[in-house]
Amino acid sequence: MYQVNEARFGTLGHTAVLSLDYAIPTGVPRFGRAAPVLSTEHRAGFLDRFDFAPDLGANIGSRKWWRGLASCMALCAATYALSPSFHALPGAVPATMGADAWEAARAQSIAPLAWGGDTGSRMAATDAVQTLTDTPERPLLQLTATIGQGDGFTRALERAGVAAAEAALVARMTAGVVDPSQIAPGTTLDMTLGRRLNRNSARPLDDLNFRARFDMRLSFLRVGNTLSMQRRPIAVDHTPMRIAGTVTDGVYISATGAGAPPQAVETYIRAIASKVQLGTLDNGARFDMVVERARAATGEVQFGKLLYAGMTNGDQATRMIQWTIGGRTEWYDAAGVGQQRSGYSTPVAGRQTSGYGMRFHPILGYSRMHQGVDYAAVTGTPIHAATDGIVTFAGWHGGHGNMVKLNHMGGLGTGYAHMSRIAVGPGARVSQGQVIGYVGSTGLSTGPHLHFEVYRNGGVVNPSSVSFSASSLLSGGELIAFNNRLKQFTATR
Repeated sequence: MYQVNEARFGTLGHTAVLSLDYAIPTGVPRFGRAAPVLSTEHRAGFLDRFDFAPDLGANIGSRKWWRGLASCMALCAATYALSPSFHALPGAVPATMGADAWEAARAQSIAPLAWGGDTGSRMAATDAVQTLTDTPERPLLQLTATIGQGDGFTRALERAGVAAAEAALVARMTAGVVDPSQIAPGTTLDMTLGRRLNRNSARPLDDLNFRARFDMRLSFLRVGNTLSMQRRPIAVDHTPMRIAGTVTDGVYISATGAGAPPQAVETYIRAIASKVQLGTLDNGARFDMVVERARAATGEVQFGKLLYAGMTNGDQATRMIQWTIGGRTEWYDAAGVGQQRSGYSTPVAGRQTSGYGMRFHPILGYSRMHQGVDYAAVTGTPIHAATDGIVTFAGWHGGHGNMVKLNHMGGLGTGYAHMSRIAVGPGARVSQGQVIGYVGSTGLSTGPHLHFEVYRNGGVVNPSSVSFSASSLLSGGELIAFNNRLKQFTATR
């Protein structure tokens, strides 16, 4: 195809198929196909005759221009005549399927999960299909139910399909062995439900097996119309477990790594920390503990509380067991000294109205030393012991009215005056927080309040200047019984 510019020069492509005269220059080798060469006259005549797409911006009004305009109009007319219609083609719209037709179509198609997951293709129902008035049931159902956290034994049975009356009967029979509410969460109930009379009634419980206690399994079996219960004891070994080892990466990591249960290790650390500085242990310090353990014949293991706590740190050996005295249970070392407790509790729930020091007495009418602290409170408010002690006085004490005095360790003592009623007697041992009396207004008092005093070596001192530190001390028969119990753990090391 020829491309002609305004200067009448052009280039020859290799796809020209016109029958033209060739002019081969002299001296040019005739290898391959020669390029056609048109003379100037031939080229000008050819373009004038066959150029139907001239530049319409040049030679306006000429014959060549009008031929190009005609070509353009012809092409536009052909395009318009051959263009498709833009109107929508009418078509038949199928009628909406009814419910039966829809179900039939869906049954024979692949349905998504949102439509019930009916996948695949199957035959639709025909007239040969007869509707069953009653479908057969399995004669027996074997299943397992689990008692969940916050669930109940009876509720778990009912949820599995046992009738409410029958579940209540099983619970009453179980109560003769263990309280159903105490059955541990996670307990599995293996049961078999029998054939029922009709679809409106629950299946009868044919048999039931579960672990009611760590050392007891219960089995229920239906014989005729009666449920019978059978106890199946499980042998349990209650030998305590001793764990001992060297402290390497801290007491907790070392003890748990040796096999001690985490809860027992936490109790061990709290007990030992009252006697040993755990942050300054020597290299080679050894821990020693005894923990309650129950091993069932079926393989299960349960751990209980910590029984003994021991620590060897260099030349210092600490041995501790729990002991209960005066209603208080705490850890005591081999000398019978309990855990040290610092500070004291406020003796009454009330607001402080007077402090320690000189003040004008509202009844006597002159200034004198106020030897304690006053707390205003409603009559009958309980008064508590500030710390552990022994009652040395309980009765009427002149201007103090009804009063109780306690002796504590280290030469300290406390007094509680103006009580409406006294709750302890002389010689009684009291513990911190124990009620020893009730607020009143006896003696020289203008209203219900507690007058609280503190003594050191028999002399009255400012309560705010005293730091109480209490620890129980065993003596007499209690100490002998304590040492005998401690020897049971230390003798087997």
